[in-house]
Amino acid sequence: MSTLNSGAKVRELALGRGPVSTATGTLDEDVTPTLFTVAGGEVLITALWAKVTTTITVANTVTIQANPTTGDTSPIVAGDLGTTDTAAGTVLGWEPDSAAFTRNGPPASAVVSTGTVEIDSNGTNVDGAMTVYCTWLPLTNGATLVAG
Repeated sequence: MSTLNSGAKVRELALGRGPVSTATGTLDEDVTPTLFTVAGGEVLITALWAKVTTTITVANTVTIQANPTTGDTSPIVAGDLGTTDTAAGTVLGWEPDSAAFTRNGPPASAVVSTGTVEIDSNGTNVDGAMTVYCTWLPLTNGATLVAG
């Protein structure tokens, strides 16, 4: 007798838990909103990607960063998304060797500790919005990752 696994089960086996998603709202150079909250230790983000929901037209550097409760804030991925407009509907990944956003690039992975994963925009009159997605696995027993 054969058993068919659902798409969700296959995804979980390959990538871990999730996907969990958070909408950024309008990007703002003065605000660093939390995308995800990590509790209980370290987790491995097995895939992290974004989908632009409102076109980004103003030159700005967007950084997705880990901000642990203890330790230094460090970038996971960063890049200029507005100098060359990034249209609504564009899926963003990044090149594994450069940690820079690319359109329809592969999703990134990262180990993050208890704390938050944030999005930071740096520019003048930043615009646009996106939804950021991730799948994850606990590296510490009991560790969790939830939408911010």
